Amino acid sequence: MTTTGVTTDREQLDTTTLRDRARQNLFQHFTRRDQISGGFPIYASGNGCYMTDTDGNRVLDGLAGLFCVNMGHGRHDIAEAGAQQLHKLAYASNWGSATEPAIAAAGLIGELAPEDLESTFFVNSGSEAVETAIKFSRQYHRSQGEPQRTKFISRNMAYHGVTMGALSVTQLNAIKDPFRPLLQGVREVPNTLGYTGDCGPAAELPSITAIREVIAEEGGDTIAAIFAEPVQNGRGALVPPDGYWQELRSICDEHGILLVSDEVICSFGRLGHWFGQGLTGVTPDIITFAKGSTSGYAPLGGMITRRRLVDELYNSDAGGVFTHGATWGGHPVSTAIAYANISAMRDEKILDNVSSRGPGLKAELDRLKDAHRCVKDVRGTGYFYAVELMADSSSGRELTHEEHLKVLREILPAAFKRTGVSLRGDDRGGTMLMISPPLVAQDEELKHLIQGVDAMLEDVDTQIR
Repeated sequence: MTTTGVTTDREQLDTTTLRDRARQNLFQHFTRRDQISGGFPIYASGNGCYMTDTDGNRVLDGLAGLFCVNMGHGRHDIAEAGAQQLHKLAYASNWGSATEPAIAAAGLIGELAPEDLESTFFVNSGSEAVETAIKFSRQYHRSQGEPQRTKFISRNMAYHGVTMGALSVTQLNAIKDPFRPLLQGVREVPNTLGYTGDCGPAAELPSITAIREVIAEEGGDTIAAIFAEPVQNGRGALVPPDGYWQELRSICDEHGILLVSDEVICSFGRLGHWFGQGLTGVTPDIITFAKGSTSGYAPLGGMITRRRLVDELYNSDAGGVFTHGATWGGHPVSTAIAYANISAMRDEKILDNVSSRGPGLKAELDRLKDAHRCVKDVRGTGYFYAVELMADSSSGRELTHEEHLKVLREILPAAFKRTGVSLRGDDRGGTMLMISPPLVAQDEELKHLIQGVDAMLEDVDTQIR
């Protein structure tokens, strides 16, 4: 059925026309002016670990979309779960009611989450998940007679999202400055860059002593929550040193602070575990998630928290309701897709694939570090890595600002196109190449990935003297 001026079928347009229309009508996210004017790719289809653009070029999706397409592209079973739900019930509110797929997805997540983290509040994205954790932390403490707990602690270079609350706990000035003033009372502490493995007593780590100093300055009874990622994305796949998360847990328990593990990237298999606790050995009070929960087949995010905390808020004289929500929260189509996606991940033992092949991927990246003078460091675990670049590792020369821009805006984009491997150049605190393949990637895809990275690094070696 059509109406005047509207067609149900999209026009079949060539790539040049599509780009022109995108420039006219599509406001792209985090996209520079020079990228808009350039020949950006337009993807049309996907299968497994590969995508195909409108010119017919097949590209290895080495970033899993944006750290999210864990189960790969073109899964008919996951898509069909959404289609069936669309035909059955496309929408019903999650306000004072529920739907079968939302209940099923929340139940499955509760089974997989650590210890008593069994209560899931669904939203639509990672930013909204962090926003929810901020608001829940404040309202929870208020309901328990501690309204003064309004402050937060987060780590240098951490990215926690773009909504105003999430942006407040984000510690990247370049994306914060246009929107100041943000929430007051957010304190920044060092991240764990340069510290991994056994670094001696964890209590003596600068990143831990700084937290204790902030708490001493602000007062422990004014802090609502500490935010941290199991492996921090900003500054390049920072794997925590031994004992670090145990110290975070100890500090929070000592001062009555909630520990929030931001796992928008790290959950649902990216590290070879369902959740960060599998890596850190520590159960937080709140987990935020998004990306991998649906493998990008539908928008979904959420906050998982201890059932006890929800009950205490509900049962308090000042509580009775969490005054937060969204029209699409717990959307039946998105949660049906999440249930199908997570079930497939479990049944096909995808986490075992990451655990078994992740060390080999890391070893290959370490080999490239030894082979290329432009590689400063390789960090990460599972299927989540950062390759940090410099001008010359033998002499210790870092990239100049001009070289940094050339690598990120010219050399790497051209290499992505030439090699048929799509990755991400990252400028947050260094010059980095981010690597995050779909969790279904096996030997053949990983071989293609490593060959592509090798060629990219050779281009940097050649063009940066």
